[in-house]
Amino acid sequence: MERDKRYFFCGIGGSGMLPLAAIVRARGAEVAGSDRALDQGRSSAKFDWLRAQGIALFPQDGSGIESADQTVVASAAVEESVPDIVAAARVGAARMTRPELLAELFNAAPLGIGVGGTSGKSTVTGMIAWILHACGRDPTVMNGAVMKNFAGDDTPFTSALVGKGDAFVTELDESDGSIAMFRPSIAVLTNVTLDHKSLDELNALFTGFLERAEAAIVNADDPEAAALAEGLAVGKLQTFSIGGVADLVAHDVVEEPLGSSCALSTKEGWAALRLAVPGRHNVSNALAALSAARACGIELDKAAAVLAEFKGLRRRFEIVGTANGVTVIDDFAHNPDKIAATLRTLHAFPGRLLIFFQPHGYGPLRTMRDELIACFVREMAEEDRLVMCDPVYYGGTTNRSVGSEAIVEGVAKGGRAATHIADREACGDWLAGMAREGDRIVVMGARDDSLTEFAEGVLAPGRRA
Repeated sequence: MERDKRYFFCGIGGSGMLPLAAIVRARGAEVAGSDRALDQGRSSAKFDWLRAQGIALFPQDGSGIESADQTVVASAAVEESVPDIVAAARVGAARMTRPELLAELFNAAPLGIGVGGTSGKSTVTGMIAWILHACGRDPTVMNGAVMKNFAGDDTPFTSALVGKGDAFVTELDESDGSIAMFRPSIAVLTNVTLDHKSLDELNALFTGFLERAEAAIVNADDPEAAALAEGLAVGKLQTFSIGGVADLVAHDVVEEPLGSSCALSTKEGWAALRLAVPGRHNVSNALAALSAARACGIELDKAAAVLAEFKGLRRRFEIVGTANGVTVIDDFAHNPDKIAATLRTLHAFPGRLLIFFQPHGYGPLRTMRDELIACFVREMAEEDRLVMCDPVYYGGTTNRSVGSEAIVEGVAKGGRAATHIADREACGDWLAGMAREGDRIVVMGARDDSLTEFAEGVLAPGRRA
């Protein structure tokens, strides 16, 4: 990346675009951008923060693109008819996709640590970031979620860090196939389960990801991931497991409402681990991060000690409030694997669950319909209640043949209580009216910043069903 280049980010407020724009700006380039959410008056705090970083914001009407020396960065979801893209073609501005620019930065780093997998990527990335930071390695980090350890009143959107060290840590996206662009020094694979692509497609992408790396770290507890690791060169592979056979193993896991603890073993010896984030899935995430830290030359006991200070990520099992004995939890879960992990964490302790799920698009519903239904039927208790609003839809062309009502119908046929209410605010009223002392309300969904505001308002005084 050249410091004197000018970049224009179309969709700059997105979870993958905002941190990348922040990194490019912090490295000295001129950055501007637009976003449909800005035009619609949504997520104003995020855009105020971008302006404070010296990033100019424009309506998504093409007015911000006026020169051929600009490089327009857009996600694959941005259609050719969007005025910014039309303007780029008119003035002859160069085009890049978000992953192309990220790959350019990542591949140029002396130590690229890429985190791939269907679930856990953001948390593992945040854990690695905190370990490296706390151990004085000063990493550059690109994450898809705000890392609480680095967030403050003046830095509310810290999903990115710009360091002076040799490490560049990022989560990598398999949903668009862009993971194939990256050449990691260290590749971390958390798991392989159905999400945006078929398992055959995912296995091909993740196999290439592991083979391109100098060191590969794989979850031995995940059958698909473990199978991919079998063909790797001797000496390249490092594995981790909860209670199994691996290079790094967690033993005697004790779950608590807001954390967990366990013992760690390697060929070299033992260490203790205490986490301030709950759930067995976060123990697995911690093993992945600790394995990456070991690959960077950091001793296990030192890495485990600092990981105890990891505060988690925004919208990852985040408690937003309690009222009248009812707790509300905001969570990013949006595919079967993530949903199962969240519900299992909650079911480790007593109390009914009122589950709100907002799908992040019609396409994912078509892909995951049967798996989502099976997940809810399997993971919900008899007393739990599920309510779903319609999927996120901000316009554009998409096949809307499978909606939330199809999931609800399948869950109900499976013997669990499920309701479809198209309007999200009406779902909030339903939750408020249904809640009783001892209940936990969990708000789940991705790619919509306003879900946190929704979660915070569910138990607002005076709300009625």
